[in-house]
Amino acid sequence: MTLDLTQHPCFNEAARETAARIHLPVAPRCNVQCNFCDRRYDCLNESRPGVTSAVLTPQQAVYYLDRAVEVSPEIRVVGIAGPGDPFASPEPPLETLRLVRNRYPEMLLCVASNGLEVAAHAAELAKLQVSHVTLTVNAVDAAIGAQIYAWVRSGIRVLRGVDGAAALLERQRLAIVELKRQGITVKINTIVMPGINDQHAAAVAREVASLGANIMNAIPLYPVAGTLFESIGEIDHAELAALRERTAEFLPQMLHCTRCRADAVGLLGAPQSADLVELLQTTAAGPVNPNERRPYVALTSHEGALINQHVGEASLIWVFEPQPDGPPALVETREAPMPGAVWPAGTSWRTCSKIARPCSPVPSGKRRGGFSSSVESASSRRWAWPRTRLLPGTGRDKYRVECRSCSRAAAVARAPEPVADRDTGDSNGKTKTSRLRLRELPRRGRP
Repeated sequence: MTLDLTQHPCFNEAARETAARIHLPVAPRCNVQCNFCDRRYDCLNESRPGVTSAVLTPQQAVYYLDRAVEVSPEIRVVGIAGPGDPFASPEPPLETLRLVRNRYPEMLLCVASNGLEVAAHAAELAKLQVSHVTLTVNAVDAAIGAQIYAWVRSGIRVLRGVDGAAALLERQRLAIVELKRQGITVKINTIVMPGINDQHAAAVAREVASLGANIMNAIPLYPVAGTLFESIGEIDHAELAALRERTAEFLPQMLHCTRCRADAVGLLGAPQSADLVELLQTTAAGPVNPNERRPYVALTSHEGALINQHVGEASLIWVFEPQPDGPPALVETREAPMPGAVWPAGTSWRTCSKIARPCSPVPSGKRRGGFSSSVESASSRRWAWPRTRLLPGTGRDKYRVECRSCSRAAAVARAPEPVADRDTGDSNGKTKTSRLRLRELPRRGRP
């Protein structure tokens, strides 16, 4: 299918009033630490790269996109711009692009990156008909780059100072050449930092133009509290206009940039939709694959009545089917991996995950305190284990289920009746309270 490249609002200012874009936040990791960047915080009133209200899996991203298109049918562009770098961990972003291309063959696809690992994936991007790639190039002099980047991670090596900046610059040059060889439009973003690279922007424009870049976007620094450059401030408007005149001698300039968030959606410059933000957060908190049907719930239990056994020590996985008008029905039990089998690292968890399919796992009993839940109450909910944890509630006889990522309480329910004390002797002859009793004790320290 022939794509209408004029519908990209970032590359065609005339389209910004009619064509919307959506950024899918599926790239949480980054391989370069910039001295002006902090991706840990999110505020709806803060519009800058690296900020997002949630991170999605590829399947969640497509589910979210389907519903966003229903709300904003003017969406013409699907982009991946963070919150980290798409190629620091390339498979989730590339899988997202594949899913979107298969489902929306008419959509324009674009990616924003620092360029460190782009060249190796240029052919794959072209195969997926990614039409536009944005590379952030802040310096073409390693000495200046050393002031901007705290470290650069190339493979397993972490480079600092001039070495890191030089390695990044070499990869960025190669990325531009490879992308142009694949026929992809390349935009260069340059963050203008007064006293650092403001007098260097023209040199950046000259070099990237010689490599084949199509357009440049000189972006004023957005000071972020807690970063090394928080006190530098933004460049003056008049100085920025003069800088753009100098760089325009080498490349056309983008003058309508709105410094989009990693989860931006809608027309350029329009405020974030509260409904879409809520949809994004709800999607991220739900199943890894929202379109996958999971008719059963899987749990671990000593006797099949309470969720009171840690999955790492279970010999059986109990599979139940929730019933609309009664207690859950036991479907079957499945043999779990040998308790304590943890080598190679993570083997037991991955095996349990495969055994539990196609079920919605629920929190298992905890070794370090907490309360057990009844099978009936647990099977009526679809918790995304292990994203949840059991914590003490407001009373002695209550617990709550809390999301590990956002710390938002997801449910409150009654715990079972207290279990009688059972003391056992350890190998040294000392008396200790058994695990059954520990589950009724208040939590101490971190959960």
